[in-house]
Amino acid sequence: MNRIAEIMPRDNYTLWLRFDDGVEGTVDLSHLAGRGVFAAWNDPAVFGKARITEAGAVEWPGEIDLCPDSLYLKVTAKTPKEAFPSITDQANA
Repeated sequence: MNRIAEIMPRDNYTLWLRFDDGVEGTVDLSHLAGRGVFAAWNDPAVFGKARITEAGAVEWPGEIDLCPDSLYLKVTAKTPKEAFPSITDQANA
């Protein structure tokens, strides 16, 4: 499991991330904006308040959060099996 070490919210609902293993990149979260709990992002100031939790996830005011593993998969464009081989191997045992 990789934790998020650094984040920078950017324009158009994109987020630059650096993980604790050194992997870094930008994810486009615009497909979430305005939907369900992510309607809070209709105020650009809310999206800009992204922070890292103690667990290494990203969260916004209003208890909106995203799993670091799903963000890692987006940044690396890997499948779960490629990104987390020991976990997927244990699940198949």
